[in-house]
Amino acid sequence: MSASVPGNDHRLGANEAPPAIISVFVGEQLEDVLSQLIETGEATRSKQGGRLNTGVHTLPELRRDATDRNRTSPFAFTGNKFEFRMVASSMSIAGVNTALNTIVADVLEDMADELEQAENFDLAVHDLIKKTLTEHQRIVFNGNGYSEAWVEEAARRELPNLKTMVDAIPSLVSEKTIRLFGRQHVLNEVELRARAEIHYELYSKAINIEAKTMVEMASRKYIPAVIRFTKGLADSINSVKSAVADADVSVQTELLVKTSKLLAEARVALKELQACIAEAAGKEEGKEAAEYFKDVVVPAMANLRAPIDELETLVDKEVWPVPTYGDLLFEV
Repeated sequence: MSASVPGNDHRLGANEAPPAIISVFVGEQLEDVLSQLIETGEATRSKQGGRLNTGVHTLPELRRDATDRNRTSPFAFTGNKFEFRMVASSMSIAGVNTALNTIVADVLEDMADELEQAENFDLAVHDLIKKTLTEHQRIVFNGNGYSEAWVEEAARRELPNLKTMVDAIPSLVSEKTIRLFGRQHVLNEVELRARAEIHYELYSKAINIEAKTMVEMASRKYIPAVIRFTKGLADSINSVKSAVADADVSVQTELLVKTSKLLAEARVALKELQACIAEAAGKEEGKEAAEYFKDVVVPAMANLRAPIDELETLVDKEVWPVPTYGDLLFEV
């Protein structure tokens, strides 16, 4: 449910958000406690933070927190709480909190049922903690969640990696999810399936709007601007050659050839995207349409973006119709 806006497809796994793999960072201190509980069923010691080595001897020593959080983890233990870091900025946290609270309630109910039937309560708690941690320790990961090595390791641990909203939506209506929400009397199957359909529709509409906006911008802004730029280059080459017969115009010629090539690529990609959008209109609403947008339209959008992005680095700033990435990053 955390990936229930299309924008999260770009965010998850990027540089300001964890990857689309659920894992838990516990830190050195809690990891040591968990290891003791798994091995012996009880914890008799706790690691301390110690001192932070900055490598600069002229600075005073800094105390290091043994529970310091991992900013690449979707679930990070921060000393007195776990924080969940996979909610998209544009979405309400209500759905996520509903799912998390339902999951926790269901697990605690199972634990309570087991403990209430135990003859020796203390021993049952001991055994339950050890069994639970042992069965689920594969989700504990304290390393770099952005690394490709973690993606490979997560696959080895058989952890799901739902990279897009469309990939995540079926989880709402899996048998396991339906049983979970039904047991806790939170949402029934009809309500879950309705939410899934709504998410599919939201995705399709959002990508459709983005794709049509891209066509509009490419057709009426970028391509015309590049045509004006290449015309200026061609005029410059002809003017210089007219003025000086043996003048070196290799710089202008090379730039003209490169921009013309990218312009042609952009035009081909634009036509392909327009065709994809037209075909998408004939898809059945819901899962079929959403999957088509994900698998066909989004890649077509990326194919158009590639030459346009490169042209941005070549075309005269005075000609380029919108602020460049450089403008946005350094001059706003």
